[in-house]
Amino acid sequence: MDVILLEKVPNLGELGNIVRVKKGYGRNYLIPTGKAKRATQEAIAQFEARRAELEKLSAEKLANAQALASKLQTFVVQLVEKAAVDGRLFGSVTNHTISASLTESGLTVTRSQIQMPNGAIKIAGEHQVTVSLHPDVAVQLKIVVAGDTA
Repeated sequence: MDVILLEKVPNLGELGNIVRVKKGYGRNYLIPTGKAKRATQEAIAQFEARRAELEKLSAEKLANAQALASKLQTFVVQLVEKAAVDGRLFGSVTNHTISASLTESGLTVTRSQIQMPNGAIKIAGEHQVTVSLHPDVAVQLKIVVAGDTA
């Protein structure tokens, strides 16, 4: 299936590229999320008519992501979780917990943007997670988990 990309998709292509993808990937992910359209002559003509508008929208998304990244670089998420005496948490800190903490602080980050390479945090201390705000913008976020033994 050939699709025309309406925004940059990692490991696939840039805005306006016509790429061949598997039918399931196109039908179930790219087209429903608005990242692509089927590459018909009509769709290509519509894209070319809207190209400047889509490029401007893409540039705005990139600028917003870079602005949020500059705030997140110096930001430290501090969480207090119930823990044993040795520092092991009774629960765990997930991307959902981190996202909720950031939202309370006034920074809008969805849980799908938070990547935890080692899985959920299960030990108190300092940890690093990656926040992917845009295909071109990723920032390391410092998480400090304090164990509450009371």
